[in-house]
Amino acid sequence: MQEIISFLADQLLDGLLPFKAQAETADHFSLSLSEVEAIALSNGILPARYQRNRKLISIDQQLALLQSRVAVLGCGGLGGYIIEELARLGVGQIVAVDPDVFEEHNLNRQLFSTPDLLGEKKVVAAARRVAEVNPAITIQPIAESFKEGNGPEILQGVNVAADALDAVPVRLTLASVCDHLKIPLVHGAIAGWFGHLATQFPGDKTLERIYALKRAPQGIETALGNPSFTPAVVASMQVAEIVKIILKTGDSLRNQYLAIDLYHMEVNTLPLAED
Repeated sequence: MQEIISFLADQLLDGLLPFKAQAETADHFSLSLSEVEAIALSNGILPARYQRNRKLISIDQQLALLQSRVAVLGCGGLGGYIIEELARLGVGQIVAVDPDVFEEHNLNRQLFSTPDLLGEKKVVAAARRVAEVNPAITIQPIAESFKEGNGPEILQGVNVAADALDAVPVRLTLASVCDHLKIPLVHGAIAGWFGHLATQFPGDKTLERIYALKRAPQGIETALGNPSFTPAVVASMQVAEIVKIILKTGDSLRNQYLAIDLYHMEVNTLPLAED
């Protein structure tokens, strides 16, 4: 181990570990890029790619992100941005779940969609993108619909789940499985100029309260549509919640409902009524 640390230390530039040096270390010692990153962070060495994180995320916290596992349910409008941001932040393991392929109507807003990828599985595109953006991150693509039957297996070992789904019944199934497994869930939804956000901790039944009177198969986005900017805003807020949960810092949206109106540029945090 000391040989690896010395090898890393000899290649630092301005106290940071360049990606090229990280890759050379992995090759020289037959390690994965993730293993090299873990060794570096454990010994106070920051990979250069994270230098703009360090004013708000310490080296120990960066290591905690690397050692975390986040499931993203849905790889479309919200999910694409969530996966991209988690990978760039350095969250070490991402489980990407979506049975769908890209269709032409996805091109206006879904980050990983391009005309050349029409017909390709969304999780395949997500995995390729993560490998390009941050090859130290491990992504597990699952091209399946999330159900009560496969939910526990999909969410095995997950620290936080991100709800980027587009149908109320499956959102409620996800919330129920997360509650059973005691996994925090960060919920986001979008429609037109509007979005909302909430964080469910085990025992809270947050999504049951939000959707108590609305269990239609599809959400209101089928009527209002989805432009490119709404998913980017809501997904970024979801990622902020995920990071706070992993790092045990900041104020969460527990028992609250964040309503976003981009048409009037209004954001309101409302308490969720108890049952």
